[in-house]
Amino acid sequence: MNPSVAALRATFGSAIGRAMELCGDTIVYVDRAHLVDVLRWLRDTPGQAYDYLVDVTAVEYRDRERPLEVVYFLRALARVADLRVKVELDPAGELAVDSVASLWAGANWLEREVYDMFGVTFRGHPDLRRILMWETYAEGYPLRKDFPLRGRFSRAEQVRQALNANPEAHYSLEELSLADVQAELPPDMVDRLRRGERGTVPHSE
Repeated sequence: MNPSVAALRATFGSAIGRAMELCGDTIVYVDRAHLVDVLRWLRDTPGQAYDYLVDVTAVEYRDRERPLEVVYFLRALARVADLRVKVELDPAGELAVDSVASLWAGANWLEREVYDMFGVTFRGHPDLRRILMWETYAEGYPLRKDFPLRGRFSRAEQVRQALNANPEAHYSLEELSLADVQAELPPDMVDRLRRGERGTVPHSE
């Protein structure tokens, strides 16, 4: 077992839940109210120094009795040591946890992906919005177990919504990576982007 688990228990007591070894990885469960404090401690404490947030993801099980888990994959680069930290959320309750973007800037996009695909809200996130699906996507959260394989809308409706999506209404010029192809954009769009204006979201019936 990774010695960080014993150190966590000594520091945070009952906020640290069960721990296990699985396929060579150490997994430790943390009470969500203490998540940010625990992760900050793991990052900043000498001898721990988990300075790299490799990934943030989520797991939803087919068993409705099991909670949805938000997973943080940490690495201490100098020690080449890994640790997975999990927080359990009740699917029937509030799917929300505090953002760790203040600890690792890379969590910004990772948390947005979990929000987009699973519907988990990250409180305190600086810019929580969809990142893979368009902002007006209305079918739900594609990686949830209750999401239909072919989506909730017909293919024709999916295509209609995708074609009507207006990315300039939600994303900056930098986010859309349009700088290199600006000459190919419609003149009215170029003018709006130059002025820093955003378009309007088309009415969706």
